[in-house]
Amino acid sequence: MLELLTPAEVGMADRLAMESGAHDGRALMRNAGASVAAAVLERFPDAARVAVLCGPGNNGGDGYVVGHNLAAAGVSVEIFSLAAPRAGSDAAAAAEGCRLASGAVSDFDPARFDLIVDGLFGAGLDREIEGQAADLIDRVNLSGKRVVAIDLPSGISGRTGQIMGHAIVAALTVTFFRKKPGHVLYPGRARCGTLIVTDIGIPETVLRGIAPRLWENAPNLWPKADLVPEETTHKYRRGHAAVFTGGPSSTGAGRLAAMAALRSGAGAVTVLSPPDALLVNATHLTAVMLRGISDLRQLAEFAQARKPSSYVLGPGFGVGEKAREFALALMAANDAIPEHNGLVLDGDGVSAFAGNPRLLFDAAMTAAAAKGCRLVLTPHEGEFRRLFPDLVADDSLSKVDRAREAARRAGAILVYKGPDTVVAAPDGRAVINTNARAWLATAGSGDVLAGALGGLLAQGVPAFDAAAAAAWLHAEAGNLAGSRLIAEDLPGFLPGAFASAGEALASGSGATSR
Repeated sequence: MLELLTPAEVGMADRLAMESGAHDGRALMRNAGASVAAAVLERFPDAARVAVLCGPGNNGGDGYVVGHNLAAAGVSVEIFSLAAPRAGSDAAAAAEGCRLASGAVSDFDPARFDLIVDGLFGAGLDREIEGQAADLIDRVNLSGKRVVAIDLPSGISGRTGQIMGHAIVAALTVTFFRKKPGHVLYPGRARCGTLIVTDIGIPETVLRGIAPRLWENAPNLWPKADLVPEETTHKYRRGHAAVFTGGPSSTGAGRLAAMAALRSGAGAVTVLSPPDALLVNATHLTAVMLRGISDLRQLAEFAQARKPSSYVLGPGFGVGEKAREFALALMAANDAIPEHNGLVLDGDGVSAFAGNPRLLFDAAMTAAAAKGCRLVLTPHEGEFRRLFPDLVADDSLSKVDRAREAARRAGAILVYKGPDTVVAAPDGRAVINTNARAWLATAGSGDVLAGALGGLLAQGVPAFDAAAAAAWLHAEAGNLAGSRLIAEDLPGFLPGAFASAGEALASGSGATSR
């Protein structure tokens, strides 16, 4: 159940389910309401007095079914209606079948209830909430009462995860068939509380007609990244990753990336150091090799002699002409620099093109078309803004929309970092990573991610799969390290993260339960 469906795609799923003869709209609504009522009874057995807030649409129709079922189970239920359902609609039929009197929301007093069921607005909300509805949502939130949201907390866009002016804060959200982007993108994700997905009778076959292009990131999306070397392999068959570092006072970030590349399974890793930083790097390196590189000629000599299968450029490297020259040379992959599996541009490597992103994008597209070499960009929010200011300025776009358009425009795999990291490919495929915790927000954490990605690319993992895997494994390493981690901890926990991925695949769950 890793597919993430937009509200439009959920509407298509409902339509395809009805066309298949599985259920009509009213049956789907009855099943949805029944699943929410069952969750309330199971998880909140102490809730003797329940208020159900119903809007005029299908979300409100689900609410009437919830109220009916809870009352039938012996719970004291009161329904408060924001507006009457449209005559002849499935919601109107649900309201008639409920047979509980509906009060006006102006008469609703949260203090009288143990639990509130939110059936005001569904995931398809595309306008700002104002007036009476806004006041109602604010009163619910200020009351501190436990709230169960039907499908998505009212006021959260199911497509973008953004708050549409005002939004419910739920303790539990019950959704149907598949999650939506708004469940896993912030800030919506923070408003959902515990999220459960229930079966309301929509057959899995409808996914063939929808053909989703967005998934929640998990190991069964990238099984090739869980590599088990052959018995007769040697280190260079497992790939050789090259990682650039900065000058004498900026070497740590590159070494973090190099160690992560090694821990991610690359058979060999070389740190490419400015000559004046060789001694600093040599003092700290053991299993990682070291090479002095000061200009394009030395880079080409190294590439010809050692033929790395991936490069990581950016961590601590410095922003400027040298970063641009090295990146463009590596993407050209000509006779001087042999073909390789990919280039990861992180941090300074991304920012170096802030003044002329088109230069980078054209080189990336040429490299992908001519040599199959794939560029992977790993910007955080600030770095993304430097390359794609117009996308950030467009409030109508979700983080997924921005990542997809950026990937298409750049001809690159995009790892748009954050608590809800989005990985996108130029062809529109995208995943949202959901297993990261706040303690990954520490200096050097992104360098480890870039190195892990470079290590996977070195082993021949396809770029989109490598990026998705690196995002998940990086977060899982953080989970294993625990709170108060520092970036130096993370590479040592990557083997455990790979083991977690293997366990998830073996169990069929696709993801760990952390």
